[in-house]
Amino acid sequence: AAAHAAGAQFAVSPGSTDALLDAADDIPMPYLPGIATPSEAMKLYERGYTYMKLFPAEAVGGRTLLKAIGGPLPELKFCPTGGIKESTAPDYLALKNVMCVGGSWMLPAALLEAGDWAAVEVLAAKAAAL
Repeated sequence: AAAHAAGAQFAVSPGSTDALLDAADDIPMPYLPGIATPSEAMKLYERGYTYMKLFPAEAVGGRTLLKAIGGPLPELKFCPTGGIKESTAPDYLALKNVMCVGGSWMLPAALLEAGDWAAVEVLAAKAAAL
């Protein structure tokens, strides 16, 4: 609610709880809840969600897990984050159930600390072009 009041246009979380999902139901803003297991994905699907974040993607099986989930749950789409690299992002994006990826490779700490927003913009544009 605070993010929406501050002007956020969407919300993303690394996981989901019943309280968080209930709160998201009351806010007129798109919400991308996080999962790490097929059971969590099925629970969200029962609540009407078809778009989800997979986090931490690499730690929970990454592309192998997404391929496995895609068989029995083809209607679900994911945004994997957590351990994704610029070099692995295209492999994720090639999966039918991946709509986008997230990664911190485009936000190196040194550039953020230096306030080098032009360099961050270049990295973000390169990532968007994937």
